[in-house]
Amino acid sequence: MYPVSCRWMLVGLDPGSLDERDSSTSAAILAQARGSAPGRLVNQTGGNTGAVLLLRPPGVYPAQRDTWLLAEALRREPKVTGARVLDLGTGSGALAVAAARAGAAHVTAVDISRQALAATWVNARCRGLRVRVRRGDMVQPVLEERFDVIVSNPPYVPSELDRLPSRGLDRCYDGGIDGRAVLDRVCTGAPKLLDAGGVFLVVHSAVCGVSATLAHLAGEGLEASVVARCDHDFGPVFSARAQLLASRGLIADGQRTEELVVIRAVRPR
Repeated sequence: MYPVSCRWMLVGLDPGSLDERDSSTSAAILAQARGSAPGRLVNQTGGNTGAVLLLRPPGVYPAQRDTWLLAEALRREPKVTGARVLDLGTGSGALAVAAARAGAAHVTAVDISRQALAATWVNARCRGLRVRVRRGDMVQPVLEERFDVIVSNPPYVPSELDRLPSRGLDRCYDGGIDGRAVLDRVCTGAPKLLDAGGVFLVVHSAVCGVSATLAHLAGEGLEASVVARCDHDFGPVFSARAQLLASRGLIADGQRTEELVVIRAVRPR
């Protein structure tokens, strides 16, 4: 179990960011981390790309290879030091924590899940890092703000229907029929929050269409390119949907690997 030395203090939360249910969730997560309610939190690490041990309650996205590929790109990003960073769809807070550790001056994490925000706050607090959490749908909670760097690992696994789940772990994965239902929303919303010279970093599977993402971001006025790639064996979700993806022509018959890509897009000055 991850050694937790921090104390649970409500003063660490931004006013209005979490309601009473959120505070209760955070307290429960911290209690579990201390060992008083074992067996529900998942400790996770990720390869050798700067991954860290994270506390994750049930229903929150488990940081995986795509997260760590994006975290490595974030670590290499020269604009992070002293920057205002936004993590859209933070999950367990892996990228928010990575940004804070990389020297960002202000880090904001947004998610629609109360448990995700509580986990993010705890994961940052236990490392002595400050991360502001905001609950809401994508960019909605921060529409009036501007950022120097925005990162996102949105749900992108193609699903049976375009109607997205409103709860449960599938909400962390399902990206609609072509995998772009959430990805396209992020690519539309994030550029509007970037200051001049700001950088948007997003990761997704090539199954969703790399050229489509590049074209979308170019249409939003950004200069976009692929800055990282890696081949990755299908995880449980992609494996379970392999037949569905093949029937739609998104993968070849028998294919059991995918390419993950990180796209970097810059708003010109």
